Order: sequence, then C-alpha cells, then structure tokens
Amino acid sequence: MRVTLAAVGKDKSGPTRDLFQHYIKRLTWPFTLREVEERKPLPSASLKFREAELLRDAIPKGAVLVALDERGKNLSSSELAQMIGQWRDNSVQDLAFVIGGADGLHESLREEATRNISFGRMTWPHMMVRALLAEQLYRAQSILAGHPYHRE
Repeated sequence: MRVTLAAVGKDKSGPTRDLFQHYIKRLTWPFTLREVEERKPLPSASLKFREAELLRDAIPKGAVLVALDERGKNLSSSELAQMIGQWRDNSVQDLAFVIGGADGLHESLREEATRNISFGRMTWPHMMVRALLAEQLYRAQSILAGHPYHRE
C-alpha cells in the first residue's frame, strides 16, 4: 500500500519538518508528500475551492481519501491502525491523506473523502499536523506489525 499526503503550503526547514522527516523515514510503506499552493490572492471561498482542486490533482487516481479536518471523527491510535489495516487487507493500492489551507478544506473535498478524521478540535499549525500524521502512521504501522502497544 502506497501512502500519499497532499497538503496545502510549502514546508520550510525547521523543527516541525525535522519531526515529520524523522517519522516518515521510519515508515516501510512507500510515502509521497505532494505540496500544493495557490499563489493568486483569492477571497476565502474561492481559495478553498481552488485548493480543493489542487489537492484532488495531487492524489493518485482511485486512492482511498482521508481528509484531516477539525470536524472529523476523533480516533484512537489503535482505531486508526485498524482502519488502515482493513484497507491494506482489502488490497487498497493507494491511501491519500489531505490537509487543507488556513481556511480549511472545501466541503466538496470533505464529502468525497472516505473518512474525515480529526486530531482534536483545537487549532493546530498545518506543519504540526503533518508531523502528527507522520507519527500516527508510524505508530499504526508498528501496531499492525504486532509490536506491543502500551496503551492497550
């Protein structure tokens, strides 16, 4: 199973990028980061719509789509691992996560997603969300590989 993260914005060097890279390097699943950005100044609604188009273009065709959104469902690490494991066991070839811009994801993209998940109702910097996702993917991979998980 290949994993893609399509995210609005360009990550610059710094601690969040280092943390993201730390966990991505530990993944055995093939992983691709696709960063998108609309450079034209647009009103919020138009910008969200345009970012949704860019994100759609960045994900592999036929991928299972997971939107990271504050309105999504809060999952435990074990629940996320179980969800990913079911897709893996059902021969899903591509799994794609999307992170929207400062104004969030366009409703159409949230509706298209197979699942909408949240890292909580708090506002997180987008680059921190990337690091959180990378750590949770690594944790899910470890859980699915049968490594002891101290929270159960």
